[in-house]
Amino acid sequence: MRGGSNLLMTPDEAAAELGVTKRVLMDSYRRWGIPYLKVGKHVRFRTRDLHHWVDARMQRG
Repeated sequence: MRGGSNLLMTPDEAAAELGVTKRVLMDSYRRWGIPYLKVGKHVRFRTRDLHHWVDARMQRG
C-alpha cells in the first residue's frame, strides 16, 4: 500500500489521478465512497486517501 501525503487535490486533479472526467468524479464520489472534505463550499480530496481508496479496490488475479 502506498503512503501518500496530506496534500489536498482539487476535483480536476483527483479526476486526472483516477483517469476519469471531473464530471464523472463529481457525480460519483459519494456513491463510490471516496473520502473527501469540504473547504468552505469546495470539495477536496487528500492524496493519501485517494491512493488508499484505489489500492483497496485493486483486483488480484
